Amino acid sequence: MCTALAFLFVGSGSAYAQKKVHDSQKEKQWRSMETGPWDFAPDWYYYFLHKKYSGAETYWKWSGFKSGYRVRFKEHKSNVKTVMPRRVAQEETQKEKIKKVEEEREKVKEMHDEEVFRAADRNVDLVYHSFKDDFTRMQKSITEGLTYCLTKSKGKMAPQVSELQRQNDMICQSIAYTHKQGIGNELENSKRQEAYIEYKKQMEQIVSRVAHLVGMAQQYY
Repeated sequence: MCTALAFLFVGSGSAYAQKKVHDSQKEKQWRSMETGPWDFAPDWYYYFLHKKYSGAETYWKWSGFKSGYRVRFKEHKSNVKTVMPRRVAQEETQKEKIKKVEEEREKVKEMHDEEVFRAADRNVDLVYHSFKDDFTRMQKSITEGLTYCLTKSKGKMAPQVSELQRQNDMICQSIAYTHKQGIGNELENSKRQEAYIEYKKQMEQIVSRVAHLVGMAQQYY
C-alpha cells in the first residue's frame, strides 16, 4: 500500500514537473525588447516601479462606467530601446561594409586586369605588320638605287652612296630596336606606332634622295 502511494506521489510529482507554464507577462517583456510591439504587464507595476525602463505613461480613457486612467508604454520615452532596430542597423552597416569591400575588390581587379593587358601590350608588337610592307618596299628601292649608282658611276659616287647607306642603316637599326619584343623590351604599342610613323617619314626621305642620286648618275655617267 505504501509502495503504491509512493508511486502515485512520485508519478504525480513528475507530471507536475514536466507541465509547461506559459508566462504572458514574461512573453510581453522579451517580445518588447526583441521585436515589439512595446508593451509590458502588469501595466501599473511597470508604471510605478519601472517607469524609466518601460516608458510608461497614463492617459484618460472614456469607456462609460469603466472610464478612467490607463497605462500605455512609449518606446521613445524609455531609456532602453528595442533590440531589433539595432540589429537591423548593424546588419545594414555590415552590408554596406561588404559592399564597399566588394567595390574595392572590383577596382583592384580592374586595375590588375588593365595592368596585365598593358604588360601584354608592351611585350608584343601588334603594329609592325601595318608598316612592314612599306618598309620592305622602300628598302628594295633604296638598295636597287644605290647599287645602280655605284655601277653606273663605276664607283665614283661611292661617297654619296656610303652616306645614304649609313643614314638608311641607322633608320633600320632604330626600327629593329623598336620591334624587339618580350621581357626587357616593354613598349606600349601606341609608342611603337608613333616611332614607326616617324621612321617611315625618314625612310621616304632617303628614297627621295636615292632617286635624286640615280638621276645624277644617269645624267653624268
